Amino acid sequence: QAQLVQSGGGLVQAGGSLRLSCAASGRTFNSYTMAWFRQAPGKEREFVSTITRSGGSTYYTDSVKGRFTISRDNAKITVYLQMNSLKPEDTAVYYCAARSPLIQGPFADSTLYNYWGQGTQVTVSS
Repeated sequence: QAQLVQSGGGLVQAGGSLRLSCAASGRTFNSYTMAWFRQAPGKEREFVSTITRSGGSTYYTDSVKGRFTISRDNAKITVYLQMNSLKPEDTAVYYCAARSPLIQGPFADSTLYNYWGQGTQVTVSS
């Protein structure tokens, strides 16, 4: 069964760093576009970052540019989100997601993603 399993996250002080991991299994996820979304309490789920199947292109929402880095290891079928200079407003549940190469449309549209991780809490204290 295809699944995405997340790890990492936790509590960190403002200015600190965390790394999230998302391990895929059960399908040929190497051909999938991978992304990270997040959802803060009382807010809509929002796009954070995406990486194309080759890893050649990455995109970020403006609020994390220069602080977050998305990467993937296709040999391990794992995607990472390195988060540096964390701010309290980064506090949210973070989700990894995978999208089939057959699906077209905006990277930031969460409805276009086929598979989702279980979510992991990131809390940044001030």
